[in-house]
Amino acid sequence: MSTPNPKTKRNKVIRVPERGHYDRNIIYPIVDEALIGHVGFVMDEQPIVIPTLIARDSDYILLHGSEASRMMRHMATGAPVCITVTHTDALILARSAFHHSVNYRSAMLFGTGEKVEEPEEKMRLTALFMEKLIPQRWDDSRIPNEKELKATMIVRVYIEQASAKIRNAGVKDDAEDLGLPYWAGILPIQTVYGPAINDELLPSHIPIPEYVRSYGR
Repeated sequence: MSTPNPKTKRNKVIRVPERGHYDRNIIYPIVDEALIGHVGFVMDEQPIVIPTLIARDSDYILLHGSEASRMMRHMATGAPVCITVTHTDALILARSAFHHSVNYRSAMLFGTGEKVEEPEEKMRLTALFMEKLIPQRWDDSRIPNEKELKATMIVRVYIEQASAKIRNAGVKDDAEDLGLPYWAGILPIQTVYGPAINDELLPSHIPIPEYVRSYGR
C-alpha cells in the first residue's frame, strides 16, 4: 500500500485547480504507463531537465544509467529532484483559436535520490526495469553479468509528494461563438506499434515471440 500524499504548497495545482488530483491511485497509473520521464534538477546553479527511461517500485521512481552519467551521480548524492510524465490523449479543436486545447494526463513527482549498492537488489530492480519496458523479456534474454551490473547505476527516488493534472473534456467555446461556421470537435491520439523487424544477424529459425507480436501500452 502506498503512503499518503497530502496536498501542500509544493505539489498543489494552481492553474485550473479542478484538474488537480492527489490520490496516488490516480497518479501512479499515469506514471506506470510512461516509458520516459523528464528529470529536473539543479546542478552548479544551472537548471537541467533530462528525459530518461523510468520505472516505479512501490513509492519509488527508479532511474537507470551509466556510472559515468552526470545526472545519475548527482541524483546519488540525495539531491532534490522533480520528475514529470505527460500523455496527450486528444486535440481539442474549437471554433475560436483561443479555446483550442489538448486532453492530457500528467504527473509531477518530488523526492530525493539514493544509490542502490547491494548487487542482489540492483539485479532485482534491473529486472523490474526490463519488465516495465516489455513484459516477459527478462526471462527471454541474457541477464547482466558482474561487469555489466557494476557499470550500471540505479538510483531510486522516494516519492515524497506528487500530483496529477488531467483534462478529459470536449470543446468549450463561448456561447456567442457556437453559431460560427467552423468545424469543432475532438481528434483522439493513439500510439500504435508496428510489426516487429528481425535483427539482421538473427538466425532464421528463431521466431518473433508472441509477447513482441502483441505488444502494446
